Amino acid sequence: MSSIEVAIPKQGFVVAIDGPAGTGKSSVTRRLADVLGFTHIDTGALYRALAYLLARQHVDFEAHPEEAVKLARSVHLEFKRQPEKNPANRIFADGKDVTEHIRTPEVSMKASRVSSIPGVRAALLGLQRRLGCVGRAILEGRDIGTVVFPDADAKFFLTASVDERAKRRLAELEAAGKDAPSFEEVKHQIAARDQADSTRATAPLKKAEDAVEVDTSEMTLDEVVSSMEASIRARIGLQLRGKKK
Repeated sequence: MSSIEVAIPKQGFVVAIDGPAGTGKSSVTRRLADVLGFTHIDTGALYRALAYLLARQHVDFEAHPEEAVKLARSVHLEFKRQPEKNPANRIFADGKDVTEHIRTPEVSMKASRVSSIPGVRAALLGLQRRLGCVGRAILEGRDIGTVVFPDADAKFFLTASVDERAKRRLAELEAAGKDAPSFEEVKHQIAARDQADSTRATAPLKKAEDAVEVDTSEMTLDEVVSSMEASIRARIGLQLRGKKK
């Protein structure tokens, strides 16, 4: 158990959902948070927001990683739920809603690179742990079950074929009214992001040994959510029964 875990003990039930981009993590987590009444914490959005801010400030964080660490330690990041907007789970940086700016392919790649900086991960790890440790929280990311919450009560690792993930990403960009690259370019971007995330030295993307793997390639959103909800509720029931003994 890390020093952060010791300093910030888990106070209630926590769900960890990991997996590469395009597997449905965000959609599944949002839906599960709604049906379970849990707080949704999108850890990837934290790194995306940081990458966006660095790009806006024209900071070359690869040449000067200390600048990224400095910003990660000083910026105030928080989530606010605004049901009248889509997505309802919004991320704010120093009081400003940056949700609409963090889902571009350029920010995605920058987020992957900035997340490989050890000092940045250390700074945001504490924040992620604090957000989730109060319990009744569901976190999505790439290292939740392995690093942020290795003591999570339920862990899932979502997967899907690269072709299916590219189709979903294109549909997402088109629905948002954004200029979409070609299908092959999106596939290339996804493969490059997978490679970067899974081979980085600090907290690489990988499945926790005790995580349930869910291949969403041929499943509808409703099917994935239903299956995972049943598993989570069963674990909550076991935990409650254990406390009564």
